[in-house]
Amino acid sequence: MTASVIIYFLGASAALTIAPGPDNIFIISQGIAHGRKAAVITAWGMCSGISVHTACAAFGLSAVFYSSALAFQAVQFAGAGYLLYLAYKTLHEPSFFPSQTSSAKWSAASLFRRGFLMNVLNPKVALFFLAFLPQFAAPSSPVFVWEMLFLGVVFMLQAIFIFSIIGYFSGSVGDYLAQNAAAGKFMSWLTAGVFISLAIRLALARR
Repeated sequence: MTASVIIYFLGASAALTIAPGPDNIFIISQGIAHGRKAAVITAWGMCSGISVHTACAAFGLSAVFYSSALAFQAVQFAGAGYLLYLAYKTLHEPSFFPSQTSSAKWSAASLFRRGFLMNVLNPKVALFFLAFLPQFAAPSSPVFVWEMLFLGVVFMLQAIFIFSIIGYFSGSVGDYLAQNAAAGKFMSWLTAGVFISLAIRLALARR
């Protein structure tokens, strides 16, 4: 694998990460709801899920989602159900903004787990890596698996960097909105709506 291939892969990965999508929306909603630190931790959790998809793509496990409708739908509906659960939790929180809630309620582990599960329980992400990574690795190479794993690490690192920036600035928006008491209720419904729309989008996705 040449340096030019790695640079091209990094550029393509960054463009895909920056492009508006469910991941960006998810991190922004967490930043507005729970602040900068929570958004960054959630982003790290989400990006750590890339390691799972990379390993599955490298060792051919993601091909199961491509060939088996049952496996795809099982993970698909589990992910959609988890997003609906997050919507329910959002609407039943006593207060939306972090300054108005107990800091113990949102531990680093729970926020990290939230991002991780949101990423892993999306079979479309698995199929994305199965299709994307081999374009930059040579299937005939004796170190093909290692090249795939290396590309996955590169993708994960740039995603951590970009999503951390997005989370930091979305947390700034949350700090500003927290000064307005009426904004809390509106943001609860808005965030729940985001989770519900993401759940519907995932549930209706096709292989």
